[in-house]
Amino acid sequence: MKKFFKIAALVIIAILFIGTFVYLYQKSRPKINQYEILTSKRKNIEKTTIVTGSVEPRDQVLIKPQISGIISDLYKHAGDKVKKGEVIAKVKVIPEMSSLNAAENRVRLAKISIEQAKRDMDRNEKLFKDKLISSEETEKTRMAYRQAREEQTSSEDNLNIVKEGISRSNANYSTTLIRSTIDGLILDIPVKVGNSVVMSNTFNDGTTIATVANMADLIFKGNIDETEVGNIHEGMPVKITIGAFQNQVFSAFLEYISPEVNSSNGANQFEIKAAVRIPAGIKMRAGYSANAEIVLQRANNVITVPEGAVEFSNDSTFVYILKKNEKTQVFERHQVTVGISNGIDIEIKRGLKLNEKVRGNLIDNELSKDDKNEK
Repeated sequence: MKKFFKIAALVIIAILFIGTFVYLYQKSRPKINQYEILTSKRKNIEKTTIVTGSVEPRDQVLIKPQISGIISDLYKHAGDKVKKGEVIAKVKVIPEMSSLNAAENRVRLAKISIEQAKRDMDRNEKLFKDKLISSEETEKTRMAYRQAREEQTSSEDNLNIVKEGISRSNANYSTTLIRSTIDGLILDIPVKVGNSVVMSNTFNDGTTIATVANMADLIFKGNIDETEVGNIHEGMPVKITIGAFQNQVFSAFLEYISPEVNSSNGANQFEIKAAVRIPAGIKMRAGYSANAEIVLQRANNVITVPEGAVEFSNDSTFVYILKKNEKTQVFERHQVTVGISNGIDIEIKRGLKLNEKVRGNLIDNELSKDDKNEK
């Protein structure tokens, strides 16, 4: 029995020894590299760039008052549509005391003047009837009376403007009624009833009462790098994607390229604008973030290979062409001339024929075995 156990132990030791030897032999053998085999194809290839920016209305105006005062009424709200000339708000005038006092004094003086002019005219009318003065003298007093009446009307209008901001004779042109200057959508009304507002003039920008924009005419605004601006021109098509509208592409065309560089964070960029076509039924909002895809270069019906198959060495480019079957994987290095690339495929201008097989990326043999086992 002991003899049997000894023999079994020797057999087990021998098996372990042989297994270890085989394992070490396998590990010591040189690893054979396996590569992907790629085929040159004929394709259309485009080199594009993505410009980030936003979609904004072309016409966007700030509505400001022509008179200082306090907001007494708001007739519109953000999101409302307005027509040109439609009233948005009303301003109540807070008169300046010195101006008010001067206007009231003018009215009092005008009343005194018209009373005197009336007495003079009545007296001369009586004298004229009695043929004691000429018609010329009578006409002069009549003229003086009419001028006094005009001055009274003017002074009363001026007092009303100072107190109320409105002239009785020109009520339709009141500056207390704040009107829209364009047809469009109200984007914002930053004031509330009771807020003080300052008139817009050459010395003051004035208080913004509303922001109105024409949302039917939108543009994309963004900045393109100086290395790419030379490949674009006005009128070229642009594809716009907007984050708020997933999987939808809007057509546009480039209409403006800034002639002046904008340096920001060490990068030189140029502002671009593109007119965006918005289909009916799409509710667009001002300021949506968007990306513009612009084709910088295009090559049609050219021989291409995946860019990973090309070796870049200094100023030269090479591919490895398969010379035997795919199992032996014998390759020959060939210099080629490349063209444009879209980041995935690259154009081969010279040095490679259609449907030739070339070396791709290195295949991980261990990973390949695991993949096979999983399958």
